[in-house]
Amino acid sequence: MEEQILQTGKGKVFYWRSDNWDVSKETLFFLHGLTADHSMFDWQIPAFGKEYNLLTWDTPAHGKSRPFAGFDFADTSEYIKSILDRNAVDQVVLIGQSLGGFLAQSFIKRYPDRVKGFVSIDSTPYGHGYYSGFDIWILNQVEWMAHLYPLRWMKKAMAKQVSATSRAYDNMMQMLSPYGKSELCHLMGLGYAGFLDDNCELKIPCPVLLILGEKDKTGKVAQYNRAWTRQTGFPLRIINDAAHNVNVDKPDEVNALIRDFLAQHV
Repeated sequence: MEEQILQTGKGKVFYWRSDNWDVSKETLFFLHGLTADHSMFDWQIPAFGKEYNLLTWDTPAHGKSRPFAGFDFADTSEYIKSILDRNAVDQVVLIGQSLGGFLAQSFIKRYPDRVKGFVSIDSTPYGHGYYSGFDIWILNQVEWMAHLYPLRWMKKAMAKQVSATSRAYDNMMQMLSPYGKSELCHLMGLGYAGFLDDNCELKIPCPVLLILGEKDKTGKVAQYNRAWTRQTGFPLRIINDAAHNVNVDKPDEVNALIRDFLAQHV
């Protein structure tokens, strides 16, 4: 993958694109989760690199895309659009894990005609009806509550919560390693605040696949996904013995589901 830089008014966004870019191929854009980085898709990139153009990035304020002045979902949608435009991509398949699924829906909200398909990996839906008043209150408390915990303990707890395998645990610990306590707590606060600000009733016009790890204990992700499939009819595929970072826990099974989705809809 070739490293590229998108210069913005708030900082540099680092992204990666396929070495042998071919404008005749379909394009997949992998969007990672909160406090993670593009390396969480290291088990997807080799699986799809021969057949598709691939894009991935370090979301603003994450990984190499730091320091970054703020975190705004509307701006992030514009950065995704700029990357697509720069690489002559008219339509894209968005594959978003957790926060990445929020960012995919934020982009669909603004540019529905640019998205050919959406794969949600342990993310949750846009739509006010899914979230109770207590859910919203808790999300607004994340930043100050995170400050109550020692940094080393917090990182280990976060990595343990999102993983069911040592591979996923080690990957998450590595992704968390650059952050000091204040930056990490603030990043978590910004991510959830950004979602609450951008959330809306959203009709997604493209094909959608929902993937969920059976052992996902992050918040109410499992509950939201079951409500999401009931409300919309979007297919939900549950992967056994996998947690929130299911694409790292069980990459072969996730890759097979993505491949089947692409064969049917792209």
